[in-house]
Amino acid sequence: MSYIDGFVLAVPTTNKEKFIKHANEGDSVFIEFGATRVVECWGDDVTHGKQTDFFRAVEAKDDETIVFSWIEWPDKATRDAGMEKMMKDPRMDPANNPMPFDGKRMIYAGFVPIVELHGKK
Repeated sequence: MSYIDGFVLAVPTTNKEKFIKHANEGDSVFIEFGATRVVECWGDDVTHGKQTDFFRAVEAKDDETIVFSWIEWPDKATRDAGMEKMMKDPRMDPANNPMPFDGKRMIYAGFVPIVELHGKK
């Protein structure tokens, strides 16, 4: 069964084009190392909650936009091997591909899908 890495981060809104460039360079490495799909989503309809929300989760500032991303892998073993290679790859070094956001506030985790539905395309 597939495996998903999920991410939520706050990107300075003025850095949208820098983020897209950063993602295009970095995401291709995930594909090279076995990911089947990488999706980067720029916040469009992200609401502020009364108790918790995406903004609080990543301590977003007023001039930042929430980004929700995921990486799909064929299985956890491929993900683990791919992530190990990615951590050693110089293309992923922030000196070579600087993050246009505060990586310390990014949240991420791995997930096992338990329900998957497909509609008509």
